Amino acid sequence: MDLPLLTRLCETPGAPGREDRIRELVIAEMSPHVDDISVDPMGSVVGVRKGGGGPRVMLAAHMDELGFLVSHIDDEGFIRVVTLGGFDPKTLVAQRVIIHGREDLLGVMGSKPIHIMSDEERKRLPKAEDFYVDVGLPADRVREIVRQGDAVTRERTLAPLGDLITCKSLDNRAGLYVMLEAIRRLGDHECEVVAVATTQEEVGLRGARVAAARVRPDIGLAIDITLANDGPGAKPHERITRVGEGTAIKVYDSGVIVPRRVVDHLVEVAEAREIPFQLEIMSRGGTDTRELQLSGDGALAGCVSIPTRYVHQVVETCHPADLDASVDLVVAFCETAESLLAP
Repeated sequence: MDLPLLTRLCETPGAPGREDRIRELVIAEMSPHVDDISVDPMGSVVGVRKGGGGPRVMLAAHMDELGFLVSHIDDEGFIRVVTLGGFDPKTLVAQRVIIHGREDLLGVMGSKPIHIMSDEERKRLPKAEDFYVDVGLPADRVREIVRQGDAVTRERTLAPLGDLITCKSLDNRAGLYVMLEAIRRLGDHECEVVAVATTQEEVGLRGARVAAARVRPDIGLAIDITLANDGPGAKPHERITRVGEGTAIKVYDSGVIVPRRVVDHLVEVAEAREIPFQLEIMSRGGTDTRELQLSGDGALAGCVSIPTRYVHQVVETCHPADLDASVDLVVAFCETAESLLAP
């Protein structure tokens, strides 16, 4: 795998609605491998690889990450924020963040020390509104740099963890990596392949909705992470996927029931090319797959997922082999997808 590329993708900021920097990186990485590239009104990057006259296949991997927006600066210089996406608040305690104002400022998520918490406060789980950001500057200096509406992202570098890799924002920079690598490696194909790095997925699949309405795909394939609930205490039926056991082929989540023929096609292609895979059924959570399926007059849509531990926390974790398997399956799908519409 291309670890330097994955590192750049994960470490580049891009909160929902503030994807400017990650968009620039995506354009630079995708441009050499597509026939046309553009940015739509929602800020999603749309790259087109022409085919041999086959149906239109839309790939969608969201490029936004969980983040915050600055909502208030108090008279002491402490900053209040609103969340962008579904954070697990208990993971935010004393974590470093970056405020993207007129310049980048390092900050710490502050909260009430345990020493002076009441018994009741100690018992309850923290809420996002309990936190503030401390940038270590007086209020007048903070207000020179930071404005309401500025984005805030987590500060975390990519690092190896045994056989695994760990970083913030593997959701969904892992999926973005898979899509970019698949476009780079794509061989002969009949379909017109439209690769879209979507925006604002974490706040309601907004970029995918607009992109799919504009592209009007015949076939859609989302690429995202999924839960690897394979740690201690998980019952067998609760282990949605396992890290290191291959890419995941989505069957169901709360936003989509994947058509049987799409699941079967992905399974058949994976078996034919000896790509390790597992099936994914997730009772909660959703991806851009829903918007692909509902686009235009409706499209056949599926999803390739990367098993990931500690999702929506500060440090997410996945296996390089699962990323490689996901790239292989997306390439195989693009090269064979026209058969899904064969009479």
